Amino acid sequence: MKISKYLHSCLVFELDGYKLLFDPGKFSFAEGLVTPGMFADVDGIIITHIHPDHLDIGILDQILALNNAPVYTNAQVGEALTKAGLTHTIWNDGTYNLGPFKLQAKTVKHELILDNPLPQMTGFIINDKVLHPVDSMEDALLKCKGIELLIMVTMAPFTNELRITEFADKLQPKQILPVHDGYAKDFFIEQRYAAYEKHFEKHGIKFNPVYKVGDSLTI
Repeated sequence: MKISKYLHSCLVFELDGYKLLFDPGKFSFAEGLVTPGMFADVDGIIITHIHPDHLDIGILDQILALNNAPVYTNAQVGEALTKAGLTHTIWNDGTYNLGPFKLQAKTVKHELILDNPLPQMTGFIINDKVLHPVDSMEDALLKCKGIELLIMVTMAPFTNELRITEFADKLQPKQILPVHDGYAKDFFIEQRYAAYEKHFEKHGIKFNPVYKVGDSLTI
């Protein structure tokens, strides 16, 4: 399974020629380094929640104009897509299969946000190897302790590095793929990721400093 990152929280999972796109949001496309055309060949699209850094309806519409890939999401996002005239499928909590991917969908709690209501958000366990909790670090996720790969928020206005590392230390994944870093310049990301790498090395966890467009890892 190859996982490629396209800035912030936009990811493409690829296995056996099948490509699954997660969260093509505004931050990933803001500077023009990522374009809708990069996703013309994806086979499916998943939107985890309604926040603009995970969902930009205009960008999603442009991607769909290129390939008409099916879109899977939760009810709250679905309402917004319906208003925009975009076809989609609602996924409730449960297990779904797309091509070679087994996706266990579970409602997870977004970390608290300043003066904003929390969105409906769907996290995933993918092929029993990857935990994608999106913007959640709730204790219920610790049942996945020891999982192969954690997709981990690394910086955000709703959290800090102490909270992030405490969660990951308890979860004890074998590896980490960092996301949610679209707020920062390269020099700052490199500095903070060096600090994360040093911290997690002491805990026997491999931190992969993936942040540039198209950077990937394979598990």
